[in-house]
Amino acid sequence: MKKKYANPQVLLVQTSLIAMMVAVTAAATFIIRIPNPMGGYFNLGDVAVFAVALVFNPLVGGLAGGIGSAIADLIGFPIFTIPTLIIKGLEGLLASAISNKKSAVRDLLAAFVAGSEMVIGYFLVEYFVLQWGLGGALAEIPGNIVQVLVGGLIGIPLAYVVRRRLPEILR
Repeated sequence: MKKKYANPQVLLVQTSLIAMMVAVTAAATFIIRIPNPMGGYFNLGDVAVFAVALVFNPLVGGLAGGIGSAIADLIGFPIFTIPTLIIKGLEGLLASAISNKKSAVRDLLAAFVAGSEMVIGYFLVEYFVLQWGLGGALAEIPGNIVQVLVGGLIGIPLAYVVRRRLPEILR
């Protein structure tokens, strides 16, 4: 039986693409930060998470969302690094898996489901893991919702522009 190996060129392109999208997501998360009362910050990371997830496959969306956002937290808010890796990774994975790359309704649904996962995920971490109490965890929800809304309002149209310009091989 002959073994099948992955095409090295495809692996190189995929690995390079993931690395670039991780960097884009980290930069979007870290560069513009608005502190909130609990010590965290509002950022534009969800713009990148949604744009990347809606353009590329779930592997790229999940890794870019998780690793890129976690790198930014490692630098700016380290207590959230591991939760962010999981929550934002799942957010990117879900958004990409739900989107079919051709339907605005599916893209909106993808942003809604993935964004809801992010809001719920951070609430659970803040309440159960960090033990901020119900009040502290609930206080973070409005900021996270705004972050998802801004991410969708900018990220979805950005994804449409990138989809039209990007060669099919990279998607």
